[in-house]
Amino acid sequence: IVESICFPPLQVFPSQDPLDRADFNAVEYINTLFPTEQILFSRRLDDNIRTVVRGQTNVGQDGRQALEEAQKAIQQLFGKIKDIKDKAEKSEQMVKEITRDIKQLDHAKRHLTTSITTLNHLHMLAGGVDSLEAMTRRRQYGEVANLLQGVVNVLEHFNKYMGIPQIRQLSERVKAAQNELGQQILADFEEAFPSQGTKRPGGPSNVLRDACLVANVLDPRIKQEIIKKFIKQHLSEYLVLFQENQDVAWLDKIDRRYAWIKRQLVDYEEKYGRMFPQEWCMTERIAVEFCHVTRTELAKIMRTRAKEIEVKLLLFAIQRTTNFEGLLAKRFSGCTLADGTVKKPEVPPPSTNPFLEDETGTETDEILIEKSDTDKPKKPKAPDNPFHGIVSKCFEPHLYVYIESQDKNLSELIDRFVADFKAQGPPKPNVDEGGAVLPSCADLFVYYKKCMVQCSQLSTGEPMIALTTIFQKYLREYAWKILSGNLPKTTSSSGGLTITSLLKEKEGSEVAKFTLEELCLICSILSTAEYCLATTQQLEEKLKEKVDASLVERINLTGEMDTFSIVISNSIQLLVQDLDAACDPALTAMSKMQWQNVEHVGDQSPYVTSVILHIKQNVPIIRDNLASTRKYFTQFCIKFANSFIPKFINHLFKCKPISMVGAEQLLLDTHSLKMVLLDLPSIGSQVVRKAPASYTKIVVKGMTRAEMILKVVMAPHEPPVVFVDNYIKLLADCSTDTFQKILDMKGLKRSEQSSMLDLFRQRLPAPPSGVENAGSLSLSTPTPEQESSRIRKLEKLIKKRL
Repeated sequence: IVESICFPPLQVFPSQDPLDRADFNAVEYINTLFPTEQILFSRRLDDNIRTVVRGQTNVGQDGRQALEEAQKAIQQLFGKIKDIKDKAEKSEQMVKEITRDIKQLDHAKRHLTTSITTLNHLHMLAGGVDSLEAMTRRRQYGEVANLLQGVVNVLEHFNKYMGIPQIRQLSERVKAAQNELGQQILADFEEAFPSQGTKRPGGPSNVLRDACLVANVLDPRIKQEIIKKFIKQHLSEYLVLFQENQDVAWLDKIDRRYAWIKRQLVDYEEKYGRMFPQEWCMTERIAVEFCHVTRTELAKIMRTRAKEIEVKLLLFAIQRTTNFEGLLAKRFSGCTLADGTVKKPEVPPPSTNPFLEDETGTETDEILIEKSDTDKPKKPKAPDNPFHGIVSKCFEPHLYVYIESQDKNLSELIDRFVADFKAQGPPKPNVDEGGAVLPSCADLFVYYKKCMVQCSQLSTGEPMIALTTIFQKYLREYAWKILSGNLPKTTSSSGGLTITSLLKEKEGSEVAKFTLEELCLICSILSTAEYCLATTQQLEEKLKEKVDASLVERINLTGEMDTFSIVISNSIQLLVQDLDAACDPALTAMSKMQWQNVEHVGDQSPYVTSVILHIKQNVPIIRDNLASTRKYFTQFCIKFANSFIPKFINHLFKCKPISMVGAEQLLLDTHSLKMVLLDLPSIGSQVVRKAPASYTKIVVKGMTRAEMILKVVMAPHEPPVVFVDNYIKLLADCSTDTFQKILDMKGLKRSEQSSMLDLFRQRLPAPPSGVENAGSLSLSTPTPEQESSRIRKLEKLIKKRL
């Protein structure tokens, strides 16, 4: 490592010398130089060696001499460097002396310039103050406006010299002149527009017009005082004409208030439009002050005569007021409102809310949701009106009258819906077009939209929350009175009984099925509930858009949507129970047959034909009436399969004892039912559709279990070990109850069953360790493909045995 560091490798210093080669061999090298012994005794070689040895005697002396010469050269170099450093220091000192004089000249120039500028400003200030005082006395406001602004600007340059008595005196004279101007201008306006004057001046004064320009430069309070006094004097007539005790002050003549201010604004523009600067926005200020006064006066008179307020009168007044506020928004920008600035409304991004539509549309547009409109882009909200509520806010405390009126109207509307349904009866079956939505629900939501739009124009605060509560109340009433209340009840000849009680009827009794009209009614109610569910969700979104942002969280129609979901669930359950109950007698007949006496296998049994008949009667009607809500028809199929298949298996266990031929017949019947159930979603339809995968999985799993049970029953029980192992492998059911039922179906004696049960318990697989699996003894359920494969193997085994 040391050698590699101290002596660079050959790659850095390449050499052709043989001594530098990595494979250097000293013996070979010497042999190369001296191939024979005679060369070693050569005289020339001796001379060379002698010369080299003598040459090395003077090397040490030459080295010492070279070292001394190098030291002398270094001393000379240090001397030259010291000389250069001394010269640099002298140059730096010389530069500092030169720049010192230049800096002094720069400071002198700057001070001289500042002094000259300040003296000029002082001359201008002194002359300006004298002129300002003289013009103020002569009321030359036109010249004063420009001069005052210039004097104020010049005076700002002397803020740091206020310690000088002369400057402070000039500043005080300027302030005194400003105060005098302010008082003088206010006095001129008071003289021109007396607070209790008997007559207004015929037109604007040029002096007052110039005085307004001066007021722009003075303290803002002067300008505000001028505006306040002028507007107060301008509206004094309004307060007299529309006093609380005057007939025109009541809500039924509210139009006269707005007509009066329109005339006054036109009169102002003609007479005084040029007197005030345009940036004062006097026309808008008069209108805004009128709105504030009107809101106060209307609130006062409505508190006094609250009992006289009726809904129509209130809506009339609000409508006229909101129209006037809209007119103000078109005419003015709102720059003079309380905050002094106009908030530019943000245009929200386009919404996909189906409720968001043009509120000035036609009658046909008033239905809140149309299935064909759900994918269309909707218009964004219109920009807010800055004058919205500036007058109409006073009506908000009295909107309870409107809310109570809507409560009463909706109550009457629900009662009318109930009466119309009783009078017209259930909708007629229309299998070709599918289940129709009850027209009353569209009428309800059209009325809801009308109320919502109207109330949002009146207020977006607490009244909207109160209206939402009313909406919730009557959505629930519609769900229970119109929808749930009209769901048909299954009845028998002895009196009204619910479908649940009928499912527990005595054996052999007649089952009461729903008629075609009742099935169509259930489907119509289900479709209506689905429509109401979707529309209620969109109604909630629309209400949240209309209400104030701080109140959005208080709008929640989840409970009402849950109510409609319950109606949908109940309707599906009724359809399932009806078909399920119709199949019960057939299953009862199956369990009562003497299966041990069956001698040969024929076509499907009569009970299978009966079940298929009921399915073909009900399912096409339900499917066609739920054509618009396919997902709920799928739910009906799934629920029926989940109800029928376990019931079929339970009745299957009741078939005991069963002979080999009887088991074969039952297996044939089970396969027939399985095929019918798999085809159930499209049974009786000209258009064949593939059944949903979720439904198919349920049918295959359930009916395969029934087939497995029969296959196990058909298998010989000797030897017992093989029988038990096949049972555990095929059924994947470790319940002793199920195994006991299989043994009963085979007709084994109790003694044989006891030994079989003991063997079964011994052959059960050990439960897997772990908390999650320790409590369950059931084996993993085989997939439908595995079950089908096992069925084929078992069929081959049975054929060989037979």
